Amino acid sequence: MILAIAFILIAPVLAERIDLSDKVLAYVEKKYGLSARTRVTDWKRLMESNRNKPEAEKLELVNQFFNQTTFVSDADHWGKNDYWATPIEMLATSGGDCEDFAISKYFTLVQLGVPIKKLQITYVKAMNWNPINQAHMVLAYYPTPDAIPEILDNLIPEIKSATLRKDLTPVYSFNGEGLWLAKERGLGKNVGGSNRIKLWTDLSSRIRKETND
Repeated sequence: MILAIAFILIAPVLAERIDLSDKVLAYVEKKYGLSARTRVTDWKRLMESNRNKPEAEKLELVNQFFNQTTFVSDADHWGKNDYWATPIEMLATSGGDCEDFAISKYFTLVQLGVPIKKLQITYVKAMNWNPINQAHMVLAYYPTPDAIPEILDNLIPEIKSATLRKDLTPVYSFNGEGLWLAKERGLGKNVGGSNRIKLWTDLSSRIRKETND
């Protein structure tokens, strides 16, 4: 089953540029340490140096950059059952779970100029992983609205077409412009704005606070 897009424009979220100013970097260093500032600075350089690259190359660079971060469960990392970290929080603490990988890749690609409408943060069931049918999150990239998406995943290093990821079953997807239920291709149903997901709106608020205060 392939996740479809039934795209309806809703109020864009965080389409503006994220400003990693010296003030932001100083805040990161004060709160998390010098090595954290270095990791966030590397992220800043990634975004500043690759805006003119082809989209396929941007996908590879961003996927590789974040996949070198250590996977850590929310319970172990944040002491919470479910916490969606900002890219700064993920990089500064040098760890995150599957949601954090997908979210960080999404926001980085948006900053690199990839249109929001091409990106879907996607909840799936990972059928071949332990435990079976484990809830998981990936980032799906659609070159065109009716294309089969490419999947950016922290479970494997390679970006693969959804047709080659038989181990993943989509449940729903979202981005800054909408929320969709997973249906057979061509029947995707828009079910409202991404502000229906409280974790998403909290995340958006924290990113603005981190980078624009």
